[in-house]
Amino acid sequence: MGQYRNFKLVTYFVAHATARITRDELEHQLAFMERYLRLDKVYLEAWRGELASHEQVEMCREVFEKHGVEVAGGLTTVIPTPEGAKPKQRLFDTFCYNDPVMRAKLKEVSAFTARHFNEFIIDDFFFTNCMCADCVRERDTFNRAHGIADGSWKAYRLDLMRRVSMEDVIGPALEANPDCRITIKYPNWAESYQETGYNPAEQRKLFPMLYTGTETRDPVTTDQHLPRYLSFSLMTYFENMWPGHNGGGWFDTFDMHITEHYLEQAYLTAFSRPKEMMLFCFQSLYDNMYTAALGYQLDKLDAVLDDAGMPDGIVCYLPDNSQGEDQVQDFLGMCGLPVVCSPYFPEQAPQILLTRASAMDPDIVDKLQKYLETGSRQAMVTTGFMEACQGRGIERMTSVRMCGRHVTAERYRVEEDTAHGGKGCLYPYGTRSVSLPVPEFRNNSTWAVVKAVHDEESYGILLRDDYADSTLWTLSVPDAYPDLYRFPGTVWNRIREAVPVRGVWMEAEPGISLFVYDNDTVIPYVYVMDGAQRQYVYLHAEHATELVTQSGKQIKPVRCSGGEAVFELEVIPGRYVLYRIVR
Repeated sequence: MGQYRNFKLVTYFVAHATARITRDELEHQLAFMERYLRLDKVYLEAWRGELASHEQVEMCREVFEKHGVEVAGGLTTVIPTPEGAKPKQRLFDTFCYNDPVMRAKLKEVSAFTARHFNEFIIDDFFFTNCMCADCVRERDTFNRAHGIADGSWKAYRLDLMRRVSMEDVIGPALEANPDCRITIKYPNWAESYQETGYNPAEQRKLFPMLYTGTETRDPVTTDQHLPRYLSFSLMTYFENMWPGHNGGGWFDTFDMHITEHYLEQAYLTAFSRPKEMMLFCFQSLYDNMYTAALGYQLDKLDAVLDDAGMPDGIVCYLPDNSQGEDQVQDFLGMCGLPVVCSPYFPEQAPQILLTRASAMDPDIVDKLQKYLETGSRQAMVTTGFMEACQGRGIERMTSVRMCGRHVTAERYRVEEDTAHGGKGCLYPYGTRSVSLPVPEFRNNSTWAVVKAVHDEESYGILLRDDYADSTLWTLSVPDAYPDLYRFPGTVWNRIREAVPVRGVWMEAEPGISLFVYDNDTVIPYVYVMDGAQRQYVYLHAEHATELVTQSGKQIKPVRCSGGEAVFELEVIPGRYVLYRIVR
């Protein structure tokens, strides 16, 4: 693989440095990096609003190759307003693809990069948000031709960026160097791709490889509000989209003030089994305390991956160009549901998760019904999914109806699963009130397993419908998704128990993920969050006799019942241990 056994370690070198750095400066900075990291490869950028000279590109290449580092190219599609031109209505200096001067420049820099490299990657500014008069005119022309009356940008931009990919990047690059292979890197904001022209459904037919943005940054103070589980789930989405063609996970140092939050990007990216771990960027890692901390953890991650299989989990179906309940699957992942993602309906998966985004598939209700009627399956759907599918046939499978009502509650009623030794109902309190949509249902047709209690009334949170030989679970998702962390552990235990993966689920408080692999290995991970402390979790595993750590420590069950063993594990925020389940 490289200097690490399970992945290549790579970094990105931005064009401003490529254009200006001296040989001595590069040697000095590389010496710092080599003190902590074993780099396999660098993506050397030639253009990011300015073009590095031929001489500078070749000098940088020479220095890296002298140090045994493989060199590929990089390109970022941003451009300043040309001198004397009227500024465009755009963000982040992204290209206006109706400006012939800008498009000519993109053709030029694509060809320049290809002449220097047999491989290059496009950073994640390869989209458009321009709303200049030319773009508005072209959108309106496209929409009229295609019968689109709402004035939206989605279809126009998807088509535009498909054409630009071929005409302005791939075509000029291959003309300059027929052997050149181009990778498109997709950003972390997957729910917004279609609005700005990112088009994986079409672009995966054009580019030989793709790459995944796994940067999450600070979830409170930055604009994107991305749950940390995304560093894992988005990798699974792209790997399932095009198996074997996801080049790696890309994360950065920006907008971080807690070291563990930076490192957690690396942990979760590694847990997804990437081909490459991309550190953006060389310049931000130089003389940065994160670099030493990461270097220490990379060897530990490499050792964990020696024994981990391939990721498995509850498959969340996110169709191409879909949006709805943004990142809810990642919040659920941070509460202990082992979620993986796919753009294809998971017909063969034992467990699936459907959200409002899933409901953008016009045939989703029929697909769900067929899924439930084929074998013994567990399907969990959100209240957002239920609302979007009302009147489309979902009524064939459940009495749940969404009528627009909401309730606040901090007390809960949890019905234990008597099949696993439960004895009745529990009435835990959360840490504060949570606002929830109310899924109305017909008593004794649908059954509420978990309820929110408000004075003399209770409202379903986890509802069960037995259909054919399968079970349909409806989960009420709070209006503010981080309020999922406010559900007490008792509530989460019952939700996790409903959809075990490979016969495994976990009793624990929220703020913990369970990563499950196809070779009977698991990794529980507690996030570094406010108030997080070491805790004991109880791992349930069907037909298990013991757990074994990589160091050989054997852990016996604390109890066994009905073919299921329960293991007590101590977990510490920011630390990870892989366990092998012996069955």
